[in-house]
Amino acid sequence: MKKALRSLAVLLALCCFFSSCGKSGVSDPVEEEGTTTAETESAPNAMVDSLTRDSEVIYADDDEDSVVTMYLTVSTGNASDHTNHTWTEVNAHSTYYYKENNLEKFGVEGLLQVGDENGPVSGQFGFTDLAPNCTVTIRGQTSTRSPQKSYKIDIKRNKGTWREQRIINLNKHVYDSVRFRNKMSYDILKTIPGAFSVRTQFVHLYVRDLTPGGSGQFEDYGLYTHAEQINKTYLRNHGLDENGQLYKASMFEFMLYDDNIKLTTDPDYDQSAFEEILEIKGDDDHSKLIEMLTAVNNYAVPIEETLPKYFDLENYFTWFAFQIITGNTDTNSQNFYLYSPRSSDKWYFIPWDNDGAWEYYEETAIDGEPSGYRYNTGVSNYWGVILHQRVLKSDTYRKMLDDKIQELRQLLSKEWLTEMVNTYSAVVRPYLFGMPDYNYSPLVEEEFNAVIAEIPNEIDYRYELYKASLESPMPFYVDDPLILNGQLSFGWEASYDFDDEAVTYKFELADNYQFNHPISVQENLITPQAFCDPLPAGQYFFRVTCQNESGYTQTAMADYEGEDEVTYYGVICFYVNADGTIVRG
Repeated sequence: MKKALRSLAVLLALCCFFSSCGKSGVSDPVEEEGTTTAETESAPNAMVDSLTRDSEVIYADDDEDSVVTMYLTVSTGNASDHTNHTWTEVNAHSTYYYKENNLEKFGVEGLLQVGDENGPVSGQFGFTDLAPNCTVTIRGQTSTRSPQKSYKIDIKRNKGTWREQRIINLNKHVYDSVRFRNKMSYDILKTIPGAFSVRTQFVHLYVRDLTPGGSGQFEDYGLYTHAEQINKTYLRNHGLDENGQLYKASMFEFMLYDDNIKLTTDPDYDQSAFEEILEIKGDDDHSKLIEMLTAVNNYAVPIEETLPKYFDLENYFTWFAFQIITGNTDTNSQNFYLYSPRSSDKWYFIPWDNDGAWEYYEETAIDGEPSGYRYNTGVSNYWGVILHQRVLKSDTYRKMLDDKIQELRQLLSKEWLTEMVNTYSAVVRPYLFGMPDYNYSPLVEEEFNAVIAEIPNEIDYRYELYKASLESPMPFYVDDPLILNGQLSFGWEASYDFDDEAVTYKFELADNYQFNHPISVQENLITPQAFCDPLPAGQYFFRVTCQNESGYTQTAMADYEGEDEVTYYGVICFYVNADGTIVRG
């Protein structure tokens, strides 16, 4: 596997070199001395190599199919660092519990030792330690609601590092039925010029619980995947500027966020409010970030001037194309980092959390098709983000994105992906269908075999959805219903069509989310607004579908999760109260 990855890296590097000599390179336009602005605008594909690149050396010793065995002994610590809890308490709550109750996560002290299936091994991390060398908490968001938890192991500062890392993220990937999608994506990304990746490692974990109520014996916790933490240590280890700006997107759509994103010198600066949008992982001088957001939101300046000034084009289009072609949809406003070195105004995308990728077959054949057109496919998925929307409205940049997608389609061949899938599934299978992980496996082995057989076809599936999204009108936001001149008024944004085709709208109103018995249906609407008579108190649903002249359809950027566990795309729930007021559900 390592040889195959290195061969692909060489091939990608050659393709990148030759494409930069031709028409389809995706690095930064450069304005040479004596060149007019008009000339550079007419030739936006002029390229130079960027000095900011991920390190190749950092991945040299990685074995994609190896499993490291870790032994973790947990004990109750002290209140100062919130480790005065039992292992049972640590595993009892989700991240949402702590947020709702404004609490620090419960933790325990830990003694981490690395070895083999026979126990800790001399010369490996923690072998000579007799006292706790780390602290342990749960990690993740939605996944923390699962009985199987993922863990953050924070090695104490005076206890050394494991592979130059103090933070070990052990991810159970409970919502990834094959348990290797995240690792597979990162192993691919580390071979692609212009992309950033992280080091990963399969880990077999044993835990001995010495806290009150614990068994005091090592218990098998099954298979995990470690993903390198992206922080200042990551920047340093990857040859980047550890003192640069680094942010993790929480709910970030490249708006100005005037109420949240402020300079630390602003009297109204509130770090907690700031980190509702972006978590601060690097330097806290936010002036460069605010300058970039101001430029992105300045529609008076063409995006063809703004994008190359503030973003590395090769990195941007590589990140964008990879997310689209692998179907990693939960990346429009989160699951990425933004990094900028001190010596540059440019920003770079670093991917985070890829376990939602490579699952088209499973989403459709096993989980069942959702209801309605899915607005979160292809370029449509990114339309709500100001930066991506402005880029997609540019014919030049849509071409550059398409060039990068075509490049990745050629390089990520079915044969090579099949080899990767076979390698990872051989590692995962004994754990996933053995105890304890088998108790929580969402797939039986026959389904598992069917799913992994289709993963190499993911690129083709997603490419077809990508092409359809270019032909379709773009999704749109809807306003809350309101009373206007004695009538119920429903409004929404106008849809955008890349080919400037006329778009008409269909409005439907019903008292159930399946629209079996509609109250009102209005078709061929030209303006984005519909009216109906006032309704009696109760729960209601409406949806708006648009269609262009070519017959392609699109829905609003909304969805409703039905009691039948089907996602109904484009459906909005609202309530009419007894006093006539309206509340969106």
